[in-house]
Amino acid sequence: MNHRPVSTVGKSTNIAWHECPVGRLDRQKLLGQKGCVIWITGLSGSGKSTLACALSRELYSRGCLSYVLDGDNVRHGLNKDLSFKPEDRAENIRRIGEVAKLFADAGIICIASLISPYRRDRDACRALLPEDTFIEVFMNMPLEVCEARDVKGLYKLARAGKIKGFTGIDDPYEPPSNCEILIQQKDGLCPSPAAMADQVILYLDRNGFLQG
Repeated sequence: MNHRPVSTVGKSTNIAWHECPVGRLDRQKLLGQKGCVIWITGLSGSGKSTLACALSRELYSRGCLSYVLDGDNVRHGLNKDLSFKPEDRAENIRRIGEVAKLFADAGIICIASLISPYRRDRDACRALLPEDTFIEVFMNMPLEVCEARDVKGLYKLARAGKIKGFTGIDDPYEPPSNCEILIQQKDGLCPSPAAMADQVILYLDRNGFLQG
């Protein structure tokens, strides 16, 4: 009887990787698309969730399967045990990165929408994915625009000192140094949700993600 070699990964001991006969390329052929992770990062109120929903809707209309991992939604379940302390934020991003990797491996276009303020954490998620399948989208909206929207009323609480460690106020946001897609104002105006989604769709189409 042949035994698969076992190993230790983190705190898990005596585990073995099991290969299945149906692989990533088979799943992509079945779906007629290529799995990837679209990682949308930016300040609170920059339009991340708006873009994620608009993009998901447009992909659906084109017959493409996607799934949105929204930062707040994931904290309702998988990551409800994590706070907003730096170490918990890092673990929050790590877990979402691992889940996004699984979606991409399944052939799904995974849309991760979360502030993810630290560059090193986003880069660690990029390193999980095969080359060119991690697509970083930077919502480069000025703080004053995000704060004026204040859709959750969080900036007001942060300014009043009722929320500590709030990104953009008393905790830093580290912008991407080399993102694949940059979304920003033009002539002082923010692009519409449809225009933002079209910008991402164009990238996906040009790089072959919408074909199996």
